[in-house]
Amino acid sequence: MKGNPEERAVRLGEYIVAHKATVRGAAQAFGISKSTVHKDVTCRLRRLSPSLFGEVQQVLGRNKAERHLRGGAATQQKYARQGGGRTAKQGR
Repeated sequence: MKGNPEERAVRLGEYIVAHKATVRGAAQAFGISKSTVHKDVTCRLRRLSPSLFGEVQQVLGRNKAERHLRGGAATQQKYARQGGGRTAKQGR
């Protein structure tokens, strides 16, 4: 999505809040880089719409807090699909 960066920043913010999306998910949905999403929702959005900026920061903060859980679940699913290795119940 090319065009007006200010308009894009607002649309990204609305998308992240509505879908509880990650930066990566928003980048994929809009067809732009994660760096662009991050710059839009941290720098531009703060100036353009402080209230939306606050909502986006709450969603991104929650995503960051849950990041280690999602990563662990993805790894567990990966090894379950491969049919080998340890499971969470087997421990170390």
